[in-house]
Amino acid sequence: MAKIKHSVATHKRKKRVLKKSKGYWGDRSKQFQQARRTQMRAMVYAYRDRRVKKREIRALWIVRINAACRELGLGLTYSKLINGLKKAKIELDRKVLAELAVNDTKAFKKLAEIAKG
Repeated sequence: MAKIKHSVATHKRKKRVLKKSKGYWGDRSKQFQQARRTQMRAMVYAYRDRRVKKREIRALWIVRINAACRELGLGLTYSKLINGLKKAKIELDRKVLAELAVNDTKAFKKLAEIAKG
């Protein structure tokens, strides 16, 4: 029986890793083992940060809504606004509220008045 050679598969695997690690600093983009370690770490960070990104965006929306509430001068804060909207059975998510706060202040002011009353 003939000896099985893995050179084609090995070359393909190394080429794939080195292609993904293009642009890394120093030997991390040139040496296979360095590139593989860095690539694995990068994938862990990417997985984690896809979830962190959602948290950060939501926090940004909340900051924008709170700033817009305080700017109106109705004595509203973010928590009072959200509570008032829930009691008034207005179901708008934070993304839409933040968009209204930035781009359509008249509509946001009406919502704030409804939430206050």
